[in-house]
Amino acid sequence: MRRIDARSLRGLAHPLRMNILEAIEVDGPATSTTLAARLGENTGTISWHLRLLAEHGYLEEDVERGNKRERWWRIPKGATVLDPAEFRDDPETSGALRVYLSHLVERYFGRVRRYLDENWPGEWQSAASLSDWRNLHLTPSQLQNLNEELGAIIDRYIDLAPDGENAERIIVQLQSFPQRPEHP
Repeated sequence: MRRIDARSLRGLAHPLRMNILEAIEVDGPATSTTLAARLGENTGTISWHLRLLAEHGYLEEDVERGNKRERWWRIPKGATVLDPAEFRDDPETSGALRVYLSHLVERYFGRVRRYLDENWPGEWQSAASLSDWRNLHLTPSQLQNLNEELGAIIDRYIDLAPDGENAERIIVQLQSFPQRPEHP
């Protein structure tokens, strides 16, 4: 497990770098040329951002695929963890944290919006879920336990082989956070 520190957070907190990471996470290893075409950027800009992401440990060169003319990049094995509380009181990193988290929220919303805009067959619409539980009252410790338990359940499905030919990539998004009443 890799923890994001202040330096690597500042290296990540850029919309294009976050888009590059997501493209590789979703579609697998890529070159600067394939990423430039997908993201509508020039290859030189993408290459620079790829090297910066690698410098901070978010990417690594996929040497099995590459050659002298073409460098492939992939996500390193292992989880990356961010604890926002570590950066809350640091004025230098709190701005980077806001950029990073805001971009994540927009990305999550975009994924749900794309799902809603697509015309999935009934079996997928019945299987999918857009759920919202608002009646929990927990302590920070209980919320952390809930998130860890849900993560453990999801982890069991990550390496599960598809059972049938109609398997699709599934996105599970989890947002759990405290909320004060809107009207006191």
